[in-house]
Amino acid sequence: MAEENKIEEKEVVKEIPVDEKLQAILDKWKPKTSLGRKVFSGEITSIDDILKFGMRISESEIVDKLVPGIKSEIVLIGGRKGKGGGIERIPVRTTAKMHRSGRRFKFSAFVIVGNEDGLIGIGKGSAVEARDSILKATQRAKTRVFRVKRGCGSWECGCGENHSIQFKTKGKSGSVRVELSPAPKGVGLVADDESKKILRLAGIKDVWVKTFGNTSTRMNLIGAIYDALKNLYIYEKIV
Repeated sequence: MAEENKIEEKEVVKEIPVDEKLQAILDKWKPKTSLGRKVFSGEITSIDDILKFGMRISESEIVDKLVPGIKSEIVLIGGRKGKGGGIERIPVRTTAKMHRSGRRFKFSAFVIVGNEDGLIGIGKGSAVEARDSILKATQRAKTRVFRVKRGCGSWECGCGENHSIQFKTKGKSGSVRVELSPAPKGVGLVADDESKKILRLAGIKDVWVKTFGNTSTRMNLIGAIYDALKNLYIYEKIV
């Protein structure tokens, strides 16, 4: 009988679907900004209308409502001792501060958000609890989204589809420098696993990535790629 009860309990306890979680967040949302109120009332129905006029997004719920299918990836910025020596990468970074009462720990997380169709954003969050730091990082990343300019800039391809970038671009963050070059269709993402996260969520399928500096600092690496993707608008700024 005890085993049957356990099976029944496992069947009853199920994970809440993502759509229901999102709807629960939006039901509790009370807009604090004029832009949030316009989105909440239905006056603005597209994220592109906001990005086109350079409006500042101060509430993550704006992106949740306009882009319900947005995804997130956690960058492995933390580390701990592995079983066989070396460092094992973990999602959060732990820091300690000494007080009279003893050590106080704080957790930091770095998150990438995107819809795999040209929309991308990054954010960092810190909190006393690891779960709260990831939540903060996700919310901040949603307030920093922008539309990536994609295209087919490789002379070897010329298909005209949005599978790569339009031209070579560079980005910098801290000691890390990055060069992104357009690649022909079928090459894929020629980059490390962490760099692939931001490129995949941005909707880029083929690109060559060249890095310089201390790339083991994951936040600087992702920040440099984010800066390089933003610099695809450099010619529009000049004009």
